[in-house]
Amino acid sequence: NVYIDTSAYLPRYYPPQLLQFLCTYGKDKVLFGTNFPQLPLAKCMKQVRELELPPDVENKFLFTNARKVFHI
Repeated sequence: NVYIDTSAYLPRYYPPQLLQFLCTYGKDKVLFGTNFPQLPLAKCMKQVRELELPPDVENKFLFTNARKVFHI
């Protein structure tokens, strides 16, 4: 039950290794975070969209994984 959270980093600075993990073995283990108010949500979301993640991976990254972890 170990997960990775991306808060405090703008998506454009995610290392290639994290993106590789996110799109393969880690698609169920990585949670999106912004560290708001230091990093504005709108700016982070724009950069997430620019990553062009597969739709299923993006959905898990932005929503589904957090719902599973926090039972919501």
